[in-house]
Amino acid sequence: MITRTLPNRSVVGHHPTPLRLSRRRRYTVYGIGGMLWLSGVLWLVFHYFLQSKGEFGATENPLEPWWLRLHAMMAFAALWTFGLVWGVHVVAGWRTGRHRLSGSITVALLGWLIATGYLLYYLVDDQWRLVMSWAHWLVGLALPLAFIVHRARGRQRNAVRHRHPPVA
Repeated sequence: MITRTLPNRSVVGHHPTPLRLSRRRRYTVYGIGGMLWLSGVLWLVFHYFLQSKGEFGATENPLEPWWLRLHAMMAFAALWTFGLVWGVHVVAGWRTGRHRLSGSITVALLGWLIATGYLLYYLVDDQWRLVMSWAHWLVGLALPLAFIVHRARGRQRNAVRHRHPPVA
């Protein structure tokens, strides 16, 4: 019987630093997340501030539905990238015990946005739809802050580790 020993690698996503996605994957996650957030913000702006007065009252801006369509498309892409980040970063990061609070908050907010986005699509009761809409966009607007805090904490730890390398 031939047994093969696999090398012990601390590479996650083909990057030499543990828990760090490769540059291409990182930029993919940032690009999709940024477009998702921006399309949501643009939909809010067009929906609440750029309506025009029509013959029968307020009329939606012609670009409003397109921002919502882009937001929905980016939401599907974000689900894919969340799965990627879960498999490559979250599970491995949880095992290290580092940044669990900021990471957990970020994951919980993403879960909340997934749930409320689903409910916005399927709810028919106008009162609950209004509640879910507010719950979705308030958390959505705040999500970049949670991500920035989590990312900055990781960078702080790396900066300290590079200034004071462990003594063997």
